[in-house]
Amino acid sequence: MQPAQQTGTGPADMGRRPARRRWNATDLSLVAVFAALIAALSILPGIPVGPLGVPITLQTLGVLLAGIVLGPARGTAAVLLYLVVGLIGLPVFSGFSGGFGVLAGPTAGYLLAFPLAALVAGLLAVGVLRRGRRFRTALLFLACLAASLLTIHPLGIAGLMVNAGLPLREAILVDAVYLPGDVIKDVLAALLAVSVHRAFPRLLAGTRSTPA
Repeated sequence: MQPAQQTGTGPADMGRRPARRRWNATDLSLVAVFAALIAALSILPGIPVGPLGVPITLQTLGVLLAGIVLGPARGTAAVLLYLVVGLIGLPVFSGFSGGFGVLAGPTAGYLLAFPLAALVAGLLAVGVLRRGRRFRTALLFLACLAASLLTIHPLGIAGLMVNAGLPLREAILVDAVYLPGDVIKDVLAALLAVSVHRAFPRLLAGTRSTPA
């Protein structure tokens, strides 16, 4: 008689990682839709503020929403697609601008920070959604705020120093003007994301819906 075959309990099996889910047509469509959403929010008329006239726009709302709705991978891909489309010349940036010339302007740091912001927000959102429904809106707001403070504002300040020639103190003061608006956009992003995840509880891979 042959010994009974063991199933899935050995060290080799325990060390195996689940295979990554390949993106399908739905994933690619979501990436394209959110890239288009960011572009639409970017070209809406902004409010120029500060000595450099860098406008307050809804770009960051779209970027953070992509991260906390689609997750880190697809959210980052959506933002990268948006940036690539703009850098090759299509007028999808603020003020109907486009092309590599924007990287020499005062907004360059903010633009380059967007993929990182979507990545950080997406990673934090996955952790929040795995915890269940309790305090979900508040935690998603904090995820957006953390992503903004850790990526968009520091790189935005660096861009102001490099491209606008501002000293660190003045660059921080210019950047601080955008903080109140960002907080409002973070709240809005969290509210919208909660509604989306309530309607589509399996939108993010690796999370599951928890009964209310």
